[in-house]
Amino acid sequence: MLTLPTVAGVIRRRILVNYRLDPEVARRHIPSRFRPKLINGWGMGGICLIRLEQMRPKSLPSLIGVASENATHRIAVEWDDDDGAVREGVYIRRRDTSSVVSHLAGGRLFPGELHLAHFDIDDQGDTVDVLVKSEAATIHVRGHVAASIPESSVFATSDEASRFFENGSIGYAARSHGDTLDAVRLDVRHWAASPLAIDDVQSTFFDDPALFPAGSALLDSAMIMRNIDHEWHALAA
Repeated sequence: MLTLPTVAGVIRRRILVNYRLDPEVARRHIPSRFRPKLINGWGMGGICLIRLEQMRPKSLPSLIGVASENATHRIAVEWDDDDGAVREGVYIRRRDTSSVVSHLAGGRLFPGELHLAHFDIDDQGDTVDVLVKSEAATIHVRGHVAASIPESSVFATSDEASRFFENGSIGYAARSHGDTLDAVRLDVRHWAASPLAIDDVQSTFFDDPALFPAGSALLDSAMIMRNIDHEWHALAA
């Protein structure tokens, strides 16, 4: 079995757009080994938009690292470990990247399969606008930094929301062919996430009524992270 190196880099910008999901509908979109992770009776899904810089095997200098824009649709999940302990993370339906290098290196130098997509980014610091287009999905997110998450959120505070996503550091990603999953763990030195108010959001996944009937996927909240040193560790799936 190929052993992939630990990959290090910087999260220059990470946006988490969160949807509260009907748990039974969410269950349809995850493998049977998982169950939706609940918060106040709701499942939680979302869009992750992340700019990575200085990405390279940890043993190599940052100067040779790769930069890329990346996007995923994901659902928070739980599962029972072999020893009976409950574990938590996210199930990732698909990962898209702007980087040809990351696309070609996925599963070889970098953990997991990455598909190529086109990204249009307008990042002004306090405001951000991201458009992603691939053959499988279109995502558009526009938002601005806020003081708090919406009062309608299932999370009581932004700190509670931040902890929820910090604890879901293990990701299981689907592959294009077969039932095998790629598994990766995100380690960050100093986790810090702030509220982001959403001005506009579009997702061909969560907006599809054939996948999520009316009322089963509702925009909940969003968070933004910046300038975070991190590492990706490939795990046995």
